[in-house]
Amino acid sequence: MAGERVLVVDDEPAIVELVQYNLEREGFVVDTEADGPAALRRARSERPDLIILDVMLPGMSGLEVCRALRQEMDVPILMLTARKDEVDRVLGLELGADDYVTKPFSPRELVARVKAILRRSQKGREADAGGGAVGIRGLLVDPARRRVELDGQPVDLTFTEFELLQTLARNPGRAFSREELLSRVWGEDFFGDVRTVDVHIRHLREKLKEDPQNPRYLETVRGVGYRFKEG
Repeated sequence: MAGERVLVVDDEPAIVELVQYNLEREGFVVDTEADGPAALRRARSERPDLIILDVMLPGMSGLEVCRALRQEMDVPILMLTARKDEVDRVLGLELGADDYVTKPFSPRELVARVKAILRRSQKGREADAGGGAVGIRGLLVDPARRRVELDGQPVDLTFTEFELLQTLARNPGRAFSREELLSRVWGEDFFGDVRTVDVHIRHLREKLKEDPQNPRYLETVRGVGYRFKEG
């Protein structure tokens, strides 16, 4: 992963210095910004491989930055939140963040999460290169183009949403536990909890215009997890 570019966005100089030092020790190229508008400009111009984004930023919150980025690009996003602000962590996931770290954090844990996200991203793209498109009841999942269409119209998904949908769509009728989905999609070294799966499933259902009571594609298996509907 040496040479991959990470954008660190936080208005606390001590945190930025700590994160930058530890990432550069691992061979990453690190850019930094201290406010939301500057982060958006840098992300658009530099196209980093991953963004570490604090929730509380001057000018524009990290949640607003995350929302804006998700409308434009598929870059992995790792949110930094205060330990007490669970609502921010959930909102970050709902807006498309791939993972979060709570302050105060261990630099070793942060670097491990960055590596895990980038490994997952790389593995997903490598796997996509060898997989054919899946078409079921008006839904097209095309790994080669990283494209999803619903009844002929494109559906914008984050990287993780795409991987989750692809995993389920390639195995119609098979019930996956949340833990198994975490392992397959997020990786065995993911540090988060199973609620992450629920948040992403809810996002997928919204984007696929699903009725949770009568789903066209994504079914809940009570006491287990989720499956892609057969037939």
